[in-house]
Amino acid sequence: MTREAISASALASLLEQVARRIHSQGYAADLFPAQWAAIRYLDSAPPQLRTAIDLARFQGLASGAVARTVRTLITKGLLVKVGTIGRGRAEQLDLTEEGQKLLAEDPLHDIAKALETLNRSERESLAQSLEIAIRATMPEQETG
Repeated sequence: MTREAISASALASLLEQVARRIHSQGYAADLFPAQWAAIRYLDSAPPQLRTAIDLARFQGLASGAVARTVRTLITKGLLVKVGTIGRGRAEQLDLTEEGQKLLAEDPLHDIAKALETLNRSERESLAQSLEIAIRATMPEQETG
């Protein structure tokens, strides 16, 4: 790519290409992209936020769809319920040993490795830009 000025429309197109490629790679290891996203979230979230409802909030999805994803991952032996949080209504979820092993095969590792070539300033700029793009895709009541 050249260093010439790039239009916002061209950037949006590049972002779409990246998103589509990430999505298509999300079918690795007999999982769907939403299942990968759930595993990644539960691996990185603090223990008190490792619930289906917090996962749904993080992903901006309906709780019913996320509950089905969680049930599927439990059935596959990748997640386990480890107790309740708060007033005993939300069940805390953790990755099983199999779930942890699967993360070693995460298709996002290749992208992360490529992004390691960016310097700190470039990473910060990219992060800010992606946050702007994410906010633009949120329903209006979420963005203020």
